Amino acid sequence: MNKVGLFYSFNTHKTTKIAEKIAAAFGQGEIEPQNAELVTEEVFKGYKNLILGVPTWFDGELPNYWDEFVPALEDMDLKGIKVAIFGLGDQKNYPENFLDAVGIMASLLESRGAGIVGYTSVEGYTFEKSKALRDGKFCGLGIDFENQHQLNDQRIADWCEQLKKEF
Repeated sequence: MNKVGLFYSFNTHKTTKIAEKIAAAFGQGEIEPQNAELVTEEVFKGYKNLILGVPTWFDGELPNYWDEFVPALEDMDLKGIKVAIFGLGDQKNYPENFLDAVGIMASLLESRGAGIVGYTSVEGYTFEKSKALRDGKFCGLGIDFENQHQLNDQRIADWCEQLKKEF
């Protein structure tokens, strides 16, 4: 397996916690953390396998740091690159746009030729709508710190095992 670029904001507490657990699950030397707030096209395209931390902000939006990188992404050819996305959301207080940022990012990357991996079951979640839904599954890993914190470790472990096979 090629090195995996793990892109997330180093300035976000909850996303950083999840990213650290993902890195630990992959093992020493397999993951290279990258600060999404400082990402460049050159660094982004330097990996064949990517994991992106994309929490949903406000009413279903990308975080500012990803939103600012969107123009660069729109000009990239990402054919041959596999991307897995994990996102944080709150299914109780924002059930109408749970994990929307994951779906927004996945659609953008797919439009540039990237392959999205790491689909997960919606079983155990309660929400109304999500842009992260594809054929009855999430197009990434959904994390709800506020309402299902106790399920995070197992979900992360299972997802990482799945990604090791898909990368």
